[in-house]
Amino acid sequence: MVRVKPFAAVRPPKEIVEEVAARPYDVLNSEEARAEASEKSLLHITRPEIDFEPMVDEHSSEAYGKAVENFRLWQQQGWLVQDSKPCYYIYAQTMDGKTQYGLVLCAHTDDYASGRIKKHELTRKDKEDDRMVHVRIQNANIEPVFFSYPDNAEIDRIVERYTAGEPEYDFTAEDGFGHRFWVISDDGDIERITRIFKDIPAFYVADGHHRTAAAARVGAEKREGNPSHTGDEEYNFFLAVAFPESQLTIIDYNRVVKDLGGLSPGEFLDALGEDFIVEKKGPEIYRPHHLHNFSMYLDGNWYSLEARPGRYDDSDPIGVLDVTILSDLVLDKILGIKDLRTDRRIDFVGGIRGLGELSRRVDSGEMAVAFALFPVSMKQIVDIADSGSIMPPKTTWFEPKLRSGLAIHKLG
Repeated sequence: MVRVKPFAAVRPPKEIVEEVAARPYDVLNSEEARAEASEKSLLHITRPEIDFEPMVDEHSSEAYGKAVENFRLWQQQGWLVQDSKPCYYIYAQTMDGKTQYGLVLCAHTDDYASGRIKKHELTRKDKEDDRMVHVRIQNANIEPVFFSYPDNAEIDRIVERYTAGEPEYDFTAEDGFGHRFWVISDDGDIERITRIFKDIPAFYVADGHHRTAAAARVGAEKREGNPSHTGDEEYNFFLAVAFPESQLTIIDYNRVVKDLGGLSPGEFLDALGEDFIVEKKGPEIYRPHHLHNFSMYLDGNWYSLEARPGRYDDSDPIGVLDVTILSDLVLDKILGIKDLRTDRRIDFVGGIRGLGELSRRVDSGEMAVAFALFPVSMKQIVDIADSGSIMPPKTTWFEPKLRSGLAIHKLG
């Protein structure tokens, strides 16, 4: 039911893969990208503003032009080389002793338009527009989107057969996460994978909603400009890494708030007591243990907040989410934060940074209070996507992130 195809990846020679591969564009700001980028790093293509002194705006015409120039240069230098035939690829990531195995493939934009590629987050037009410019000017998907799909035993067997052999790439990045990569070039295996996915009911966007939407928009744009369009052109497809649902790790995505809305810490605690059982835990980090249990850092102490029965709707795929409970009963009701996308009083902290980052930002005086949430489950994401509902912003954080530069897809 989903349409996939192999592609001839543009990728680095194995001898320099560690130098070229980089973290995704959206987990680094410009200064961090400049500090992290070595000579051959893909960051010169995904964050080209770092090549200017003084640094230019990442959305400027100068930055976009530099991205195109660098992509061309990396190919001229042999730092990125296109494979001779269309292939599928296996990308394995290892974090904390756990490995997940994804298939690197091209998905079809029609499946996004029809809803067979299912989303669970809203996108912002400005971010879509930025990613669309990058795809259009490069005529390529430089960075993949991150999909999940329902587990399939036959795909697992094919992956196991290849991963029993030597990988094409095998390295551990500076963050300690392992990355391995195999090439599936056998025509029989390629054909079989393509056919198996015709029986897979849907893809779920785990990470990369803006890149998915941008790729679909570029495909539609090119379709409109081609009177001989058939639907099989390369621009109808975009780059993804698809993982079985059972293998993925979702970690917490937490919140920090600048002020208590005019309340004193005591008044704020009293207000919380209406909807939560509040228990002071002291200065040592407290982590939520289950759904509807939150941890809070306030005034030098950690607290357990247990949502009282009747304050949430377990029959509603959105109402049952802890991000919904926190947003409705604390951020909106007590602190007056109505729109998580635009209110500058709130910020979001990925759980990969640890709960110590929450207390640090409060202790520094930058923030007044922090909240840690129990991670959502893959089942919750699937239920929400299948129902056509949308999660509140900043709900899921998948880790490890895909390394960019291991495979690039040209649209023509």
